[in-house]
Amino acid sequence: MKNASQNKIRIIAFLVFALTLIFLFSNFILIPIFLTVDFALRGFNAGKFSILSLISSKIIKFLPYADKPVFFPPKQFAAKIGLVFSISLIIFYFLNLNSIIITSILAFFAAMEAFLNICMGCIVFNKYQEMKIKYLKN
Repeated sequence: MKNASQNKIRIIAFLVFALTLIFLFSNFILIPIFLTVDFALRGFNAGKFSILSLISSKIIKFLPYADKPVFFPPKQFAAKIGLVFSISLIIFYFLNLNSIIITSILAFFAAMEAFLNICMGCIVFNKYQEMKIKYLKN
């Protein structure tokens, strides 16, 4: 089973948070397009090509903190949820719909991961796995 780096994931989440805030205030469409590509790469096993992943790998080298591996599938699932949010931002942009709520939710969840180490996508993933196991037993 794959593992991921907790510090790297938290740095990526901070970068997503920062980019999302910039989009919230600028409405610069290239940000959600960039996030869509980056979430897709990380969500579908091509994270080595993710720019945010590459940047976070560079930043990690300067941190004095010990790294902790974390189980990868919940983080990959969370990236897929981020992908859905990013695609939604693009759709809302081109339909001239207000995307403040979607943008704020994405920023909030990225901040939860970055600052509090709480991965809401991981919580949903784990609950889904529990329900699946419970359902298969019956």
